[in-house]
This record gives sequence, structure tokens and C-alpha cells, in this order.
Amino acid sequence: MPESGTSRLIAALSAELLAADAAGLKRRRRKLDAPCGPLAVVDGRSLISFCSNDYLGLANDPALIEAACAGARAWGVGSGASHLVSGHLAPHEALEQALAAFTGFPRALLFSTGYMANLGILPALVGRGDTVFSDRLNHASLIDAVQLSRADSQRYPHGDLTTLERQLAASKARRKLILTDAVFSMDGDLAPLPALLELAERFDAWLVIDDAHGFGVLGTQGRGSLAHFQLPAAQRVIYMGTLGKAAGASGAFVAAHEAVIEWLLQRARTYIFTTGSSPMIASALLASLDLIENGDARRTRLWQLTAQLRDGLANTRWQLLPSPTAIQPVMIGDNFETLRVANALFERGLWVPAIRPPTVAKGSARLRVSLSAAHTTDQVEQLIDALKALA
Repeated sequence: MPESGTSRLIAALSAELLAADAAGLKRRRRKLDAPCGPLAVVDGRSLISFCSNDYLGLANDPALIEAACAGARAWGVGSGASHLVSGHLAPHEALEQALAAFTGFPRALLFSTGYMANLGILPALVGRGDTVFSDRLNHASLIDAVQLSRADSQRYPHGDLTTLERQLAASKARRKLILTDAVFSMDGDLAPLPALLELAERFDAWLVIDDAHGFGVLGTQGRGSLAHFQLPAAQRVIYMGTLGKAAGASGAFVAAHEAVIEWLLQRARTYIFTTGSSPMIASALLASLDLIENGDARRTRLWQLTAQLRDGLANTRWQLLPSPTAIQPVMIGDNFETLRVANALFERGLWVPAIRPPTVAKGSARLRVSLSAAHTTDQVEQLIDALKALA
């Protein structure tokens, strides 16, 4: 009897997988045989990759590799316990202090991933009787965090400050929290952070900012989206940055007022109940932070490549969203057409991911071009020429 029940369960999953495939929504994982970088090797084929979020080209940088090796020799590979038991080593402490100083906040707290950071922040700050006001295009981790918090949720249309203001004014919630990506990962546009901070001040709300795609890239010396807008490290701002994108390694951090960080240390379950990250990664990230701070040449090159792509595809059938960042979505719409173009590029030696629902809204499938300072102008020109040919 249990076997037949299991068979029915497997049959249901198999049917749903077939339906996803028929709708052009099934994802495929590819195995790389080369380190993260502009040149990838997949299934024995050499490709130019426009897939990764390694915006500054640090993931395979010799300085980070050497720092990781030195960290492993000095501190080992694993932390052995959660941070609050015995897994908080000197490199972790040094990195937290460096991140706080770099972002201008009094204190910072390390998390294993950005997803875990977001899942830790919201349930620690809000709950039943509170309301979260969330941009409709926020990352999945933020959407899940709202559900986990059990606070009421009010989503506002993407970037619609008029609707958000109306929602805040009408709310009788005990606590209010405005939640937003700083750089939206599928559109590449920026949240109106100055206006959001003004609304947070006016309606006495927290402002939680996920700067996964802005940290290291935007602002003076890559200090992030707040620095880009020349905004202060206000007491009501909770700033989350990831360390697996522009920083080239892995992990995340939250920077905020001292009381907020101490509260998260005491209450954020995704911090308390998980093993501390590897001290060798913390060592590598300390080196990465130096390269980010002194990385103006890398950032200048990144913006030059971005301008090259946008100029090269102007006046073609390919519609680029108005993104000022290294994320350059080429809008197509139909799932199968998007897959067809992505596969045609792949056959030409260019790897660009096809993004389809539910990651983006139905009818807005796209190619998501991610540029890196490690790309060359010739590589970007190859992508432009291929897209023109396919047009």
C-alpha cells in the first residue's frame, strides 16, 4: 500500500514537471568546468558567459585566492559551530568591523547568505499586528521573509510612491516597515531610496534595503546604493548587502544602528541557529573589501561596457529596459521565443540566461545580460553582433 501511494505522489510530480516543460518554464542546470569568469567551459564547449553577478571580476582574483589560502592555513576551513557558541572567529569579527566602517553604519552582522539575512531580519523586527509595505518586484527572499514574519503585507506597484504614501497614511499598524530591493535583480533599475527614506521618516517606519546588486558597484568607492544617493546611515535604515556578487566570494551582512544589530544577534533565527561561515571566506572578503574600495578603474570599465552594449543594440528590435546598472535585460516576452534566442546565442558561443516566469511576470520573459569588469570590449561586441544577426 505505501508503495502505490508513493507512486501516485511521484506521478503527480512528474505530470507537473511535464506541464512546466510544455509551457517553456522548465529550468536546466549546467555544469561548469572552469572557474567563475567571462570564459566558461560547459559540456566541453568554451563560451563567453554573460550569466554571473561577478560584477567586478573578483571571484577568481589572485588576491582573494591567496587570502583564502592564508586564512585556511591560519584558521582552518570550518568554524565548527554557530557564531553564538564557538564559531565566531577573529576573521569574522574583523570583517564585521570593516563592513560597518565601509558602509558608514555603527555595526554589522555576518550571515551565511543574503537569503538567510533577509529571512532573519523581518521576523525579528515585525510580527502580528505590524505591516510590511513591499515593492511588487522585490526579490523572492524578501517575499518569503514577509510571509515568515506573520506581519500583514501590503504590496505597492513597482516604484509607485503615490500608492505607497496612501497605504502608509491609511495604516493603523503598531509598527510599519518599508521593504525594497535597491537594485532590482531582473530589471536592473534602482529604487527611489531618497523618497522612500523620506516616507519612512514621515510615517515612523523602518526602511529595510536589500542592496545585493548595488554593494561594491554603486556609490563612492563602491559603498553601495545609499552612497550612490548620498543618503546617511539613518537610524531607521537596515541595510543588507551580499558578498557573493561584486565582492566575489559568498555570504551577506546587515549593517544598522548598534541596537538593531544587537537585537538581530539575539533574535534572528537564521543567525542564531546555523553554523558560522568559513573563516577562510571571511579572510578572502577582507581582501575583497580593499579591492572594492580601490576599484574605481574596475567600476569605470563596467560602465563603459554597459554603455557599449546599450549603444550597440540601439535602433534594433531588441528592447532594453532603462537600466543604469550592469544588469541589462533584453525584453522578448514569449517563453519559447526567449529560449530560442538564448539557445541560438549558445550555439554561437555566447551564454546568456533566459529568464521566465515565475521569476518574472507572465509575458515578460527576457534575456538577462550581466556584465563584468572582467569582460573585454571584443566579447561584448561579439554579443552585440550575434543579437543583431538574430534580429
